[in-house]
Amino acid sequence: MTVRRDVFTQAKLGPVTLRNRIIKAATFEASTPNALVTDDLITYHRLPAAGGVGMTTVAYLAVSPGGRTEGKQIYWRPEAMPGLRRLTDAIHAEGAAVSAQIGHAGPVANAKSNKAKAYAPVRFFNPLSMRFARHATRDDIDDIVEAHANAARMAIEAGFDAVEVHLGHNYFASSFLSPLINRRTDEFGGSLENRAKVARGTVLAVRRAVEKAGTPIAVTAKLNMSDGVRGGISTEESLQTAKWLEEDGGLDAIELTAGSSLVNPMYLFRGDAPVKQFAGAFKPPLRWGIRMTGKKFLREYPYREAYLLRDAKLFRAELTMPLILLGGITNRETMDLAMDEGFDFVAMGRALLAEPDLVKRIQADGAQRSICNHCNQCMATIYSHTHCVVTGSPAPVSQRV
Repeated sequence: MTVRRDVFTQAKLGPVTLRNRIIKAATFEASTPNALVTDDLITYHRLPAAGGVGMTTVAYLAVSPGGRTEGKQIYWRPEAMPGLRRLTDAIHAEGAAVSAQIGHAGPVANAKSNKAKAYAPVRFFNPLSMRFARHATRDDIDDIVEAHANAARMAIEAGFDAVEVHLGHNYFASSFLSPLINRRTDEFGGSLENRAKVARGTVLAVRRAVEKAGTPIAVTAKLNMSDGVRGGISTEESLQTAKWLEEDGGLDAIELTAGSSLVNPMYLFRGDAPVKQFAGAFKPPLRWGIRMTGKKFLREYPYREAYLLRDAKLFRAELTMPLILLGGITNRETMDLAMDEGFDFVAMGRALLAEPDLVKRIQADGAQRSICNHCNQCMATIYSHTHCVVTGSPAPVSQRV
């Protein structure tokens, strides 16, 4: 007789014990105007930690200045370390663990805002920055892989319990996996085996850095199951990549995601497409362009609970390693469904943005329902201060009484 996992019991994530199986997913906070930790950023993560999650994930901690999606994001450097330590101490004081999402934005990076070069598998135009990402040479690739290893070492020094290597959403490693973006003809292009070299090499570099440091932290990765666009990463190819990552032994878990920040972001989010609000976050002429063509970029997909479960079950059937189910996890029934389907953890995003204490309330009363209506207007707030437009949570520190 199979005993159902209880989502509210302790669970091992690699060498780390979490108080439950619920993880706050990485959602860009827009709380670092000087690319350093602020009280706002600490509050952003302290609230769901106090609200009951087993672990919260800090996004997006770039491995280099040019790896940011915009210039206000934190990147790993000595000046950032005191603030990051203050952040991890605050989360630990609430009884939760904390993970650092590390990555390089690749063709998604805003070279204009970052005042640094952006890199991609091939020369690639980013319409948000109105700049081209450069063709990454072998030396560029090696430097970015090593930067991930350095970020892992610094994460340990800052007191993080885990690192999440970003292999999704057409960021650097994901753009190499994508046959639509990666048109190279060298050892990093063509076959899936070649296109997966950057992702696999990055994970192994991070694992080696963690093992050499001697401090046990968990290493996870966020991996696209599908880009949701014709010619992009397919579920079949992603599953093979996941099998290789499992065989390589560098990861303690994979968080399964979907969609492309470059061409189809709503494939991850589902629900309403906030074209008007998204356009309002930019200045003309980009604002006008988004208003005219936004429906093509922000395609609308209907929301349903556990909307990534169908594809994720294909991975669960083929892999033995721990998997984290993301997408439409808002109530106890869906959490229990994920456990019944063999997933080891669930990750929550928008529901916790709206109600940081939702996990504690669900634990106390399994009939609790999230008030998130999936309007997705929170997406447009990432250019100012990420918050739920329905509840106003979390408000900036400066606006609290």
